[in-house]
Amino acid sequence: MAVSNNITACITFLVLLCTVPIAATGVWLASAHGCSRLIVAQWPVAILGALLFLVALAGFLGAYRNRRGLLACYLFAMAALVTLLLALIVFAFAVAHDDGAYPVLGRAYDDYRLEGYSPWLRRYVAGDPERWEGIRACVAGSGTCRKLAMDSSFIVPEQFYMTRLSPIQSGCCKPPTVCGFAYAGPTTWSAPAANPAADADCAAWSNDPAQLCYGCDSCKAGVLGALREQWRKANVALLVAAVALIFVYVIGCCAFRNAQTEDMFRRYKWGNNY
Repeated sequence: MAVSNNITACITFLVLLCTVPIAATGVWLASAHGCSRLIVAQWPVAILGALLFLVALAGFLGAYRNRRGLLACYLFAMAALVTLLLALIVFAFAVAHDDGAYPVLGRAYDDYRLEGYSPWLRRYVAGDPERWEGIRACVAGSGTCRKLAMDSSFIVPEQFYMTRLSPIQSGCCKPPTVCGFAYAGPTTWSAPAANPAADADCAAWSNDPAQLCYGCDSCKAGVLGALREQWRKANVALLVAAVALIFVYVIGCCAFRNAQTEDMFRRYKWGNNY
């Protein structure tokens, strides 16, 4: 019996270890720097990771102290939480699959359009003016565009054109390339003689450091691009941890079932000996 308990305890301890990367990924998403964290509440991942950790810890204690009732509760609770984790991963992959970035001829950076992202994300950002105002204020106050404007390495326009900008830098700190503005600085652009109507964002651009393209759809798309990059990194970590967790959990279920079978056999054998 002690051998069976030790095996079950070791397996539940491995399950406990598998939950640590999930909880850590959730904390990283929830505390990640950047204004994209204001769009989607990443706390569900952190909360789910913490619940997985606590349930796994309860399972380890139940196996270590041979508490069969606690182990049974652990198996059911862990199955429910793993199902929720898989649903969350599938949702995150679906949301982060679409990409609003598109290449521009003669530029190392991409431009961004809102229509390229999933309908759910577009509704969540563009469909709620109050939420976007908070994100816009965060982007404007983050100093991202100010740092780009103070970069002294851009001596000629071609040096700027050959720079790989982040999604927020490309979407919020400069006008869309299709507008045809002439480069005068990273955040200073001269409008053409005839105001182009190629993009609605062209009229929204301003050289005022407090305005720039913060009111543009391309800025919303750039923030979504930054969010997408974060989620794609998190999805890889979550998927690897989930696969390892499921594998070890299935082994744990088999070990628990075998331990119960051995326990019943020993009781039956002892009962017949008296």
